[in-house]
Amino acid sequence: MVTFASNGGTASGYLALPASGTGPGVIVIQEWWGLVPHIIEVADRLAATGFVALAPDLYHGESSTEPDGAGKLMMGLNVGQAAKDMSGAVDYVIENTGRTKVGVVGFCMGGGLALVLACHRPDAVAVAAPYYGVIPWPTAQPDWSQLSAVVVGEYAEHDDFASPEATRALESQLRDLGKDVTMHIHPGTQHAFYNDTRPDVYDADASKVAWMRTMNAFAANL
Repeated sequence: MVTFASNGGTASGYLALPASGTGPGVIVIQEWWGLVPHIIEVADRLAATGFVALAPDLYHGESSTEPDGAGKLMMGLNVGQAAKDMSGAVDYVIENTGRTKVGVVGFCMGGGLALVLACHRPDAVAVAAPYYGVIPWPTAQPDWSQLSAVVVGEYAEHDDFASPEATRALESQLRDLGKDVTMHIHPGTQHAFYNDTRPDVYDADASKVAWMRTMNAFAANL
């Protein structure tokens, strides 16, 4: 774990480095469970392919293994503080890689926050990869006009959180604003299909396709 500045305070997160010690930077945003082993493993996967990956701990040490607990943590999240923490993570990665652009990937709640971060830091976020991303806080809708990142999203056909209808509506809204956005909906999949710690919803084939697309987007834009 590393500690970094967050708008006058501090935040922490899990940092994964490639064998070379440096490379393009990617911010990894947690699901509603918190900074759990699955998110740490995602950061490690990125590092194994040459990226510097930082997963900020947006719950500041808290996490849950139960949906009710995770839901309470998510709804209690101070989105303004989370935005500061994510921005601090961006600055930390930029400072430590010497590169001016980063990518962001997020899952579920983190998918929505990945888009929030892209709008909050258009100066630095070059590509955003939201996975079944939702923004469950009505007052936290970002200023989409600020978005400059390429967005390559991965969504599920059977999803009550980020439905295909809502996904297509957001895609259309952003394209109408002239944004470079492509949302992919994977047939037959459920919410959290990339989470291989959840065999009830994990889909290996869809995950492979989605991850390859994410890696290609990072490689092309970072």
